[in-house]
Amino acid sequence: QVQLVESGGGLVQAGGSLRLSCAASGPNDSIYAMGWFRQAAGLEREFVAAITVSRSFVGSTSYAASLKGRFTISRDNAKNTIYLQMNSLKPEDTAVYYCAAAMVVGPISRLTQYSYWGQGTQVTVSL
Repeated sequence: QVQLVESGGGLVQAGGSLRLSCAASGPNDSIYAMGWFRQAAGLEREFVAAITVSRSFVGSTSYAASLKGRFTISRDNAKNTIYLQMNSLKPEDTAVYYCAAAMVVGPISRLTQYSYWGQGTQVTVSL
């Protein structure tokens, strides 16, 4: 069973930055993509960013259109870890951020294609 553990969330002022990390453990040879989603209170979980993690593929990325330019996803295959660098944070970025892993090739954005999920980490952006 693949396990995902997020870290790096917290409270930050608007305009600030945070970097989230997601470490994968367990039998992850069948994991080809990982991503970040977020869920604000009372709203549905939404796609943030994704990246291919298989060593056979270049680290292709995809982003939610509204976040591209402020958020950057990256990977460290040696550490089985992905990161989400979040800059110029806004109060509307406040949410629980979830890491997910998929056994599907490509930086996929569809929530239902992800098989494994972390517990989430809270990000709160204050004015």
